[in-house]
This record gives sequence, structure tokens and C-alpha cells, in this order.
Amino acid sequence: MAKPVLIVASLDDKDGIAAVREGFREKLGEAPDFDVIADEKITGGFIAVIDGRVYDASFASRLREFSEALADDGGEPVSGFDGIGELLKQRAKNITAPPRAYSRGEVQSCADGIAHISGLTGCRYGELLDFDGGAIGLTLDLRIDSVGAAILDGTVSTSSAAHPTGRVAEIGVGQELLGRIVDPLGRPLDGKPLRASRVRPVETHAPTITQRAAVDTPLETGILAIDSMIPIGKGQRELVIGDRQTGKTSIALQAIMNQRGRGVICVYCAIGQKASAVSEIAKTLREAGSMDSTVVVSAPGGSSAAMQYIAPYAACAVAEEFMYSGRDALIVYDDLSKHAAAYRQMSLLLRRPSGREAYPGDVFYLHSRLLERAARLSPELGGGTLTALPIVETMAGDISAYIPTNIISITDGQIYLESEMFNAGQRPAVNVGLSVSRVGRAAQRRAMRAVSGSLRLEVAQYRDMAVFAQFGADIDRATADMLKSGERLMELLRQPAERMLSLSEQVCLLLASGGGLFRHYERREVGGAQERLLRYLSENAEHITRSIDSTGELSDFDKTDLRRHFGLFLEREGKADDGEHA
Repeated sequence: MAKPVLIVASLDDKDGIAAVREGFREKLGEAPDFDVIADEKITGGFIAVIDGRVYDASFASRLREFSEALADDGGEPVSGFDGIGELLKQRAKNITAPPRAYSRGEVQSCADGIAHISGLTGCRYGELLDFDGGAIGLTLDLRIDSVGAAILDGTVSTSSAAHPTGRVAEIGVGQELLGRIVDPLGRPLDGKPLRASRVRPVETHAPTITQRAAVDTPLETGILAIDSMIPIGKGQRELVIGDRQTGKTSIALQAIMNQRGRGVICVYCAIGQKASAVSEIAKTLREAGSMDSTVVVSAPGGSSAAMQYIAPYAACAVAEEFMYSGRDALIVYDDLSKHAAAYRQMSLLLRRPSGREAYPGDVFYLHSRLLERAARLSPELGGGTLTALPIVETMAGDISAYIPTNIISITDGQIYLESEMFNAGQRPAVNVGLSVSRVGRAAQRRAMRAVSGSLRLEVAQYRDMAVFAQFGADIDRATADMLKSGERLMELLRQPAERMLSLSEQVCLLLASGGGLFRHYERREVGGAQERLLRYLSENAEHITRSIDSTGELSDFDKTDLRRHFGLFLEREGKADDGEHA
């Protein structure tokens, strides 16, 4: 244990030093054996350091407090003789106030963004630390004689002192963040000033079972393959998983852009990405008109591992503010593979025991406590929702690796993107055999349920049959027809990243496909035919599409009317057979 230190303005003040010793003897029960040091910078008074605890009664500190008190809560200085005079009177009454006590730790070592500090015996887990020089740290390891802290921002050396703040990590939240790019501490990254009206701790408890309601309202992505076969509900946690460069981020961005005008607040959390890539994503959202209802929380690859570690929790806190105010929110974590890698790096540097793939034993809790915060709240709590789309990157399509299996077990389903399909030009490259939504058809509109019932089975059958057909085996006419029909169906599900389909457009396309409309076209002609069909319906059946979009229903009358329009469309295209679609 370090020897107590007493700092005074002058060693000649023997009476003052003796009075300080006597005062601490009365306070602690025994007189500390001080090492007395002179420092004229404190002007007068004293500073004592005992077991990492600092007792500051220096004149310099009092003068600094007084200058800070000359500004009120709004940051405007106290002006006029009356205001300053009143402040001086208050200070005069407290001239004999006891010394200000606070903890002080000494950095014993610092490397790779991890500092080991002695002297902070009262420090708590998750507490923020201030270092000399302006650096910020986060306490992540508590030991008997020291604490381990991850450096969030700034540089720290062994000559630095650490001061606990008594606060946990927090971030500004509220309407002011919409349209902005911020770091995990809430500081703006887009060069504009930002002042949030409220703050929330980055880590909070997830809603309990009794605080939740059933997920039964769809969150439409505008992607036909997902909305029809793997529906996502508001309050659901749906994993987007696949190898690198298979379109995971594109699906998340399409989901965000499709919420424009629907009252859903979106939060995009970029973890470990290039700053240029984050800027490009923000530009894409801005051009699509979606940035005004979106917040981007970014911890780029050049930031510390600690910043990447707290980034998804901070982004979740931003989204939770809207959920608890009764609104709908969507959050994208891009991606949790990098998040787990950053946590593994910190854990190894903190000398924690490692387990499978060198990850620490609590890596499952790392993501479960994050994803469990997504929910649909009960009506008593406002009925707000928070839908989570975590993204995980696999290696060589291995979804049985440690982190993917962990997150699959936490989430309510997954959208698996396959490299082979992506490279073959099938975008989005959704593998329906490995994709699932555990909320399922409960989160679909009735109109969609009415036309998509057999779609998933048809796609799966086609893919299974195509595997055998590629070996050149002899197939009968019925099988050949099924393969051609499957090829047209896959062409129908192909969708450009910039193209979002409304509910009515999706319903009309699936109804037309189920009725055999596209069998009149070759596979390569399906894309053009579906665009011409949608354009025809918008011109001639607008009352039906408007009804589907507003009510989510497809009545028998509307279904019959749509089939009549399909026949008229084929006649215009010169494709109709005699008596067909009558």
C-alpha cells in the first residue's frame, strides 16, 4: 500500500502541517505518516492522498470551483455586481468547508487500449474513468489491488492519474439525433453541433415477460422474398447471416429505406467498418429520403476495441428511447461478428480465461443481454416496439461456428444468404431451406397470407430438383415443366437493391404467378413482364391496390377483378390463350 502523501504550498508552514495531521488523526483514528511535499501551484491549503483517496482543500481548487460557479446551468456567466456579490457571500459562509474528497488511481501499465490501475478501491464495474490529459476509460475488471479499464478515447501513459466519475457510460437520446451520425458516446461525427435533450445509460435491463406483448404486426422490408416467405414482425429479432459480400447490409438498408413514411424510427449501428463505408451508407439513406428518420451510430475500424464494444449497446439505448415513448423503432447491428472479436481482444488483454475459439466464457451473455432488449411492449407501457436485425458474417458458409450458433439460438429466426446464389446473380440470395422466421405467418397481412401459402414449398422443391437436373439425368416432361416454372419463380423473386415493393405490388405479383401468368414468358423475360404488369395495374386497377395497401386485405371480389385484369394484360401483351383468365 502506498505511503500517504501531503501536498502543501510551503514546507515552512509547520503549524498548518501539524493542524492537518491532527485533523486526520481525529477523522481516521490515527495520524497518517505523511510524506510532505511542497507545491506552490496550490497557492495555499493542502492536498492529502491516503490509500488512493484524495482530500483536496487547496486554494487553487477553491478558486477553480468559484470560477466554474460563475456560470449557471445554461452556461451563461453570472453578470452584474449583485449576482457576483451574492455568490461571494455564499462562498464566504462556506470558507471553512471540509476538503473535497475523491478517489485517485495511478496507472501501473497501459498497452493495446487496456490500462491497469491501482488505488481505486471503491471503483464499480462499468464505471467511467477520467484520466489526466482528457482520456476516457471504462472499468471492466475488478481485482483486490487494482482495476482493469478499457480506453474508450484518448491516450494514457503510466504517469497518468485516473479519477472515477461515479457515472456509467451513457449517450444522448431523443429527436435531436435524427439525421445525425454519432459515436458511441453521443459525440457528433458529421461536423455539426449536437445537444441532446436527454441521456440514457448504454446498458439497461431488457423488458420482462409481463412487460411484453405478442408480436403480430408485420415490419415490411419491401423485399418480396422476405416479406412473403420469412416475414418479420415488429418487436422481433431476425438474424441476417451469410458470408462476406453476399448482400447482408443491402437487405438491412432496404428494410430501413422501406420504413420511410411509415412512422418507424431507424438506427443503424456500424461496428468496425471503414469510415468511408459509413459515409457512403449515410449518403445512400439521405438520397433515399430516409436519413431524416434514421440515426447512425458508428465505431469505425480505426476506433478502440472498447468503443466497438459499447457501440451496439449505445445504439440500442438510442432506439429504446423511441420504443419507451410508444413509437416503433428498427435497429440494425452491422455486424456482431466484429463486436465479438473486439470483446475477445479486450478479454484476452484483461487476462481473462479463454474458451472455445479463444472467446471468453461470457460471450453468449454479451449478445443475449443486447438482443433481449428488442421487444414489443405491452399496451400499459405504451405499446412501442423495437425490432432488431443483427448481422453476422460466416466463413465459407459455416453457420455452425461458435458466434453464429450463439446468436441463432438467441434470435427469433434467421435470413441465410448463400454465396453460390449471390454469385449466380440471384439477389437477394436468400436460401429458404436454411432461413426461418419463428414468428412466421402471425406477422403477415391477410392479403399476403392468402397468396404466399405454397411459395416456400415451391421454391424448396425447385431447388432440390435442380440439384439432380444439373447432373444431366433424364427427366420426364412433368419434371421439366416444374423446373421451368421454378426458374420463372426465382426470376420473379430477383429484386434490385434500389427497388422496394409495396404490399399491393407483392400480392399482385404472387397472385399472378400462382395463376400461371408468367408461364407465357421465357425466364429472361419475366423481369420486364412483371414491371409492365405493375405499371398496368397502377393505371387500371388503382382502387384495388390502394385497398390492399390500406387494409391489408384481399377480398374475393378484388381477387376476381385482379384476375380479369391479368387476362386483359395478357391480351395487350399478345400472350393470352383462348378462354384463359376468363
